[in-house]
Amino acid sequence: MVSLLLKMTVSFFAVMNPIGNIPIFISLTNGYSQQQKKHTARKAAIVSLCILTVFLVLGNFIFSIFGITIHAFRVAGGILIFGIAFNLLHAKTSNAQTPHSAEKKEAEEKEDISITPLALPIMAGPGTIATVMAHTGSGSFNISNLILVFIGFALVLAISYVLFYYSTPVINKLGQGGLNVVTRIMGLILAVISIQMIAEGIKGLFPHL
Repeated sequence: MVSLLLKMTVSFFAVMNPIGNIPIFISLTNGYSQQQKKHTARKAAIVSLCILTVFLVLGNFIFSIFGITIHAFRVAGGILIFGIAFNLLHAKTSNAQTPHSAEKKEAEEKEDISITPLALPIMAGPGTIATVMAHTGSGSFNISNLILVFIGFALVLAISYVLFYYSTPVINKLGQGGLNVVTRIMGLILAVISIQMIAEGIKGLFPHL
């Protein structure tokens, strides 16, 4: 159980990439006081927790409504996550996890940027949702599995909150080179996870292969 929790936590950490998101948080909260940064980071983490919990609890229900199988979702989710991993391997931010220019402009004009773009699409983006639903729809689906998935993304969101709160000293300590190294490592881990998801999905769709 501990190894499964560790695997889930690492996968969520890789797809959310909280360290790589620090520069985005700093740019969005430019001019904020430390108290405002704390409030924004806390609210973004709570909103992200709510979003991911909805997909965690209603994942199978969503599958049944749209007639989606977990195997097909694993293949699609794996491809999506691999796209994110590819960008991370080149120390680039993924389009799926990064606010568009319109969202950035809107964030600059509004005081509250905790929901958009911080919670969506940065923290609880498509890749994270895909990872949650892939774990939710696994063959070993049960209450204990739900709890493990919840603990996994809750831990990473808590880490994201702490890193956002201490974003300035963290980025000063790591520097751009350090951030790039961490981003590439997360990209490599995420690429392996995505390939595994695709392989499991194809095996389920074509059991005779």
